[in-house]
Amino acid sequence: MKKTLPGLGALVTSALVLTACGGLGTTTTDPVANSTDPVPELAPDQNVSIVFESYNYGMAGAWTDTFNALIDDFTKQNPNIHVTAQKPQGNSPNPATDTISSIQSQTVAGSPPDVAQLGFSDLDFTIHQLGAHSLDDLVGKDAVQKNFDGAKHSYAPTARTLGDWGGATYGVPFVFSTPVFYYNATLFEQSGLDPAAPPKTWDEVAAAAAAITTRTGKGGVYLDCLTKTSKDWCFQSLVRSNGGRVIAEDRSSLTFADDPAVQVTEMARNLVQSGSTPKLSQQQGYEAFARGDIGMILETSAIQGTFVKGAKDKWDLRATTMPIFDGTAPVPTNSGASLFTFASDPAKQRASWELIKFLTSEEAYTKIAQGIGYLPLRTGLVDDPAGLQEWSQKNPLLAPNIAQLGSMEPWISMPGNNYLQIRDGMMDAVEAVVYQDADPKSTLDAAQKQATALLPTQ
Repeated sequence: MKKTLPGLGALVTSALVLTACGGLGTTTTDPVANSTDPVPELAPDQNVSIVFESYNYGMAGAWTDTFNALIDDFTKQNPNIHVTAQKPQGNSPNPATDTISSIQSQTVAGSPPDVAQLGFSDLDFTIHQLGAHSLDDLVGKDAVQKNFDGAKHSYAPTARTLGDWGGATYGVPFVFSTPVFYYNATLFEQSGLDPAAPPKTWDEVAAAAAAITTRTGKGGVYLDCLTKTSKDWCFQSLVRSNGGRVIAEDRSSLTFADDPAVQVTEMARNLVQSGSTPKLSQQQGYEAFARGDIGMILETSAIQGTFVKGAKDKWDLRATTMPIFDGTAPVPTNSGASLFTFASDPAKQRASWELIKFLTSEEAYTKIAQGIGYLPLRTGLVDDPAGLQEWSQKNPLLAPNIAQLGSMEPWISMPGNNYLQIRDGMMDAVEAVVYQDADPKSTLDAAQKQATALLPTQ
């Protein structure tokens, strides 16, 4: 692992100044984007060293262990490519929040990582300010599509274009989840609830949560969608499932103060006020569920390994699809990230593509699903005897994620250089409503007005 560079704060400040002026590189000035020839393949004896940055390396246990195993496998298959793996530079509790500032600071220093795992929430900024290369231009559109088609199993249709912009592929969608509703079947039984019939609506969730809290003294439910730390992927799903959006489809105006979003925060606030949802941080929430101290949680499958470990020989962990609002259809959105390359040297660009191909292969997704719980984007693996068939039959927790993939909609990134302030301002307001008893409508209205001033001019 690389250590955090000294003077990171100053570097990030410089990076922010540069990005405000468009100085970190954009697709319009990318020399690769103006090239018509794909970068050449590596010669068998051509040695190349690249850096791979992933927030999974900032998370102990299954995340780091799985990724170390993948890089070891890649190195064995590609002995001429040496990969230095590193976590983002920073000290945030959630290492994914350090990724953008980490890449900015390294870019200012002249050495961005060659391959980076970046969230879908950062897509607009990653392409237009960090200067991620168009993979269509780098290796050719046919090669990109061939990778999506796979050696045996293709990408799910809803996943293929999540890293696209303007009809071109910049990032290969890598790991993500839809919102999965995990529940403690043991607490259900102790509360007089039927674990074979988990709640299907948010009204049913409220009733079940109240029963669990009253009869067991445990927390009823925790929604990991409602704090700035959790970002906004799951909140977007809740709002979409209630018939709304947080930003207009043409990206010109914000809509997170409209009635559907207000109603979502009111629903969640009622769970807190009733005592059914404990006031916990994101990490405290999923750790409490893993201990068996909360009956239900809406969460990414990235935490599934933690839940499985916590429940082992202690309580019965189960999962189902996301509950719905009465009269509406659920609209799951995706969490997670794509893989991008920032390499400038042609040999490093080709080596970066070889790593991206491997990390999104059938072999890699088999290990990622088994080791972490992330959704295998090559869904045919689930029915493949040589893939995940036997494992998935023994691990039904994957089924809700697979079921929701067909109706999934993208996690929408906010526009412009101020996208983080827009997103975080929205989530600060949501958190204030849910956990600090702020008035839903006026709080979201005020946050939306402030965020609107940060939108890029058309």
